[in-house]
Amino acid sequence: MRKLRILLADDHALVRSGIRALLEAQPDIEVVGEADDGREAIRLARELIPDIAIIDIAMPELNGIDTLRQIFDACPTIKVLACSMYPDVPYIVQSLRLGACGYLMKNSAKDDLIRAVQAAKAGKCFLSLDATTQLVEGFVRKVDNEDTKDSLTSREREILQLIAEGKTNKEIANILSLSLKTIETHRTNLMKKLQVKEVTGLVQYAIRKGLIRLVN
Repeated sequence: MRKLRILLADDHALVRSGIRALLEAQPDIEVVGEADDGREAIRLARELIPDIAIIDIAMPELNGIDTLRQIFDACPTIKVLACSMYPDVPYIVQSLRLGACGYLMKNSAKDDLIRAVQAAKAGKCFLSLDATTQLVEGFVRKVDNEDTKDSLTSREREILQLIAEGKTNKEIANILSLSLKTIETHRTNLMKKLQVKEVTGLVQYAIRKGLIRLVN
């Protein structure tokens, strides 16, 4: 019997190791690849074409939301489970809108992981209890979906994240295969759109909106 092929993407090696052990304890599942950042996840998705990709929402180089988007664009047959430490409503909603077949909390019971994978295999959607609770509460509160972050384009979010991670304009241009002038223009437009005058303002905004994480 053909095994279900899984790709893992998380920037914490211990997390990947734990998830891999749980998955490969199942006789019908094999982990075919691991990535520690969003861009590596996209490369491996294109190369390996797994049945399911489990993607951490908060990763360096490229955040999980834009990783999901690019994986779906490149490999629409891959089913994706989003994974996170926090049940943030905007991330849950964006993931599902993009086509994710589930949202799994990292503190979920191990049985939830297997159920999520089996649901994805069957073409169904799985949400962790915490994620479901936050969604319901969010709709009850009529969460404002007009957040400025959502008005940024995918390219602007990519560049904002890389700026906040300390990359220079030249490094960003090389990573994204764009001209230096294009990156400089995007940086200027981001400052205007977000109404900040210095790079520190962009960094603070990226941290506040969850595009990057503070490391203790």
